[in-house]
Amino acid sequence: MKYAPLVKRIAGEGARAWEIHYAAQRRRDTGEDVIVLSVGDPDFSTPAAIVDAAIDSLRRGRHHYTPSVGIPELRDAVARNHQRITGQSASADNVAILAGAQSALMAVALCVLGDGDEVIVPEPMYVTYEGVAGVCGARLVSVALRPEDGFQVDPGRIEAAIGPNSRALLINTPHNPTGAVLGHAVLEELAAICRRHDLWMISDEVYADITYDTPHISPCSFPAMAERSAIISSLSKSHAMTGWRLGWVVGPTQLIEHIDTLSSSTLYGSPPFIQDAAVVALNKNHSELAHMKAAYRARRDRLCADLQAIEGVSVRQPEGGLFVMADIRPLGMTSQEFVQALYESENVSVLSGEAFGPSGVGHVRISLASSETDLIEGCQRMARFVAGLKERQGF
Repeated sequence: MKYAPLVKRIAGEGARAWEIHYAAQRRRDTGEDVIVLSVGDPDFSTPAAIVDAAIDSLRRGRHHYTPSVGIPELRDAVARNHQRITGQSASADNVAILAGAQSALMAVALCVLGDGDEVIVPEPMYVTYEGVAGVCGARLVSVALRPEDGFQVDPGRIEAAIGPNSRALLINTPHNPTGAVLGHAVLEELAAICRRHDLWMISDEVYADITYDTPHISPCSFPAMAERSAIISSLSKSHAMTGWRLGWVVGPTQLIEHIDTLSSSTLYGSPPFIQDAAVVALNKNHSELAHMKAAYRARRDRLCADLQAIEGVSVRQPEGGLFVMADIRPLGMTSQEFVQALYESENVSVLSGEAFGPSGVGHVRISLASSETDLIEGCQRMARFVAGLKERQGF
């Protein structure tokens, strides 16, 4: 049977990145001694008040259709949360509720990108970006981030990549996989570039509430950027709600209207009981959130220290997000070779930096969303693996 050209456009390194992770997850689920450090799924439970709100909503019969872009109460709550984080005012008309940040990103891309358009993305990049561009028939133009620069974006290199078919700039701050956070000066220059070249600014900000040393700044907060910015976020990481599949877009009203039409043809609205729970997530204080963030910081500090103690491995401490990128280039292996060998010999799964683009070569991504116990044990196994590798190679 024949398949649409789409299936080739969505295949690639990003789609294959999860193979070892899924294999490790399956083995762990059957009780095997496998340490999974390869996914950003918080090991914490969703705060109890949010769970209770969903249960209460179901019992009240809140399990029917909802508006395609969300119930008014949640759209209002997201708009207020957006103002808290960005300082930029917004109303419910600027908000579309979708099934997670990934669906939100796809909806934005389908509404602003078309065949032959180009979207500029700093790289390494999150593994799904390649597929999102492919679905739209757009071409992804990557701009390499350099490890020696702390994986920070160079606005001059971004502008140099702009061509006649450029339609959007897609950024991610705090950054997955590197943990870099874009500062005020860089974002100000990127905003000016978007205005100068009439580009959309698509900003993936799912880790906005998880920063450690550098405060999060949204590009929509700069002059004349609200009308050309689409801000993507969710509760998945900040509130440990990955499985709830609840995310959103904040953008100009016309974009939200187009997403409304698109959602009517695809998702047709998110479940009302999940949206009711999300209202509680955003409108109430949850002591668990501060505990989670403190735990992530402690895990970051411990993991970076433990990795730095392994000869041949180095790290740059992430400023935000849930991942640490370890540089294993001195070991003389490719990232994929290292990941495969570590998994086969020590039953530890991490992700190859190559899955995020060529600039990730020689690096592996390790998740802070895993428990402290698993992180400590995983590092001990990695140290043992590296020691054995160096002995075999005669270091």
